[in-house]
Amino acid sequence: MKIESIETFVRGPIAVVCVRTDDGAEGIGQTAPYEAALTARVLHTMVAPCFLGRDPWDLEVLVDSCLRRHYKFPGSFLHRALSGVDTALWDLLGRSTGQPVSKLLGGHARDSVPVYASSMRRDISPEQEAERLLGHIRESGFGAVKIRVGEAMGRDVDAAPGRTEHIIRHLRQELGEEIHISADANGGFTAARAVRVGRMLEEYGYFHFEEPCPFPELEQTARVTAALDIPVSGGEQDFSLSQFQRMITGHVVDIVQPDIGYLGGVSRARKVAVLAEAAGIPCTPHCANSSLLQVFTLHLAAAMPACHHYQEWSIEDTPWTRGIYGPLPEVVGGRVPAPSGPGWGVELEPGFIAAAERQVSRLGS
Repeated sequence: MKIESIETFVRGPIAVVCVRTDDGAEGIGQTAPYEAALTARVLHTMVAPCFLGRDPWDLEVLVDSCLRRHYKFPGSFLHRALSGVDTALWDLLGRSTGQPVSKLLGGHARDSVPVYASSMRRDISPEQEAERLLGHIRESGFGAVKIRVGEAMGRDVDAAPGRTEHIIRHLRQELGEEIHISADANGGFTAARAVRVGRMLEEYGYFHFEEPCPFPELEQTARVTAALDIPVSGGEQDFSLSQFQRMITGHVVDIVQPDIGYLGGVSRARKVAVLAEAAGIPCTPHCANSSLLQVFTLHLAAAMPACHHYQEWSIEDTPWTRGIYGPLPEVVGGRVPAPSGPGWGVELEPGFIAAAERQVSRLGS
C-alpha cells in the first residue's frame, strides 16, 4: 500500500483533504479552518511530497519526518496543512481495518464523551447569553457551559464596559449552582487583571479559567495559575510539542488544550494527551466549530484517559461549517456517544464537493 494522491477541496475557510492509495483505499481529513486557500497551497507544496509514495501505516514517522525536513519553517501554516493529511490518513487506516479511529488510538476509555456548550460570542449582552445557554441546556441536557470574558488579546480592554464582571455574576444567578460554568479570556488580560477576574470566578464557583493571558507569555500565565485555586487552562494556539512539555512540567496551566488542527493532526495531539496523563492533569482539546475537527476531537476524547473532563462543543451555527459531512454527531443528555463507524464514521456531502475548488498532488507528477 502506497499513498498515490492527496487532494484538497477548498470552500471558504475550510479545506478538506482526501488521500488515496494505489490499492484504492482512501480517507478524508481537514486542515485547521481559516485561510484555507493558503493552507492548501502549503499542503501541496511542502507537505504532500513528504507523504506521496509512502506507506500510510508509517503515519507518525512520516509526520515527524515532514516537520524535521522543514525545520526552517516551524510555523502555523505548516502545521495547519499537516493536520489535513494526518487526519485523512487516520481515516484511511480506520476504514481499511473496519475500526473507528478512536479504537486505533488505543480503545475507548469511555462509552460516551461529556461535553460543554461553548459560546464563541462577545457581541451579545449577559442577559442574551444566559437566555440562549439555558435554551441549549434544556434542549440537549448540557451540564456545563463556557462563556467569553474580556476581549481577545485585549490588554485589559473589555468587549463592553463592565461586561466581564456583569456576565460572571449574571450567568451564575441565571443558570443556578448545578451547572458548571467556565470562562475564556482568549489572552485578553495582563497577569494582575487576570488574577482579579480569576478571584471573582472563584467567588461564583466557576469550573475553569481559560487562556487568561496572551498565549506566548507563559510566565504571565504561570503567575495567574500560581495565584488562583480555580484551574487555569491553555494551549489551543500552540503547535510545538516542546512548548506543551514546558507548560506541563513548569506548572504553567492546570489543564492542557491542544487543537488538532493547529498542532498538526491527531498523531501529535494524542502525544499531548499522553504527556498530560503522565503529569496527572486533564486534557481538554480545543474545538471551536462544528467542522470535521469536531469529529476528530470526539475520537481523541473517547480514547485518551486524560480527556475525562467535559469536552468543548461549539453551539454556534456558522454558515461555513454547514453541509460538509454527515451524519452529524448529536448531543443527548449532555454527552455524545463514542464513535462506532470505521475511520471517522462520516462521509463528505456531495454538495460540498461540487462547490469546492479542487487541487491534487499525485505520485510521479
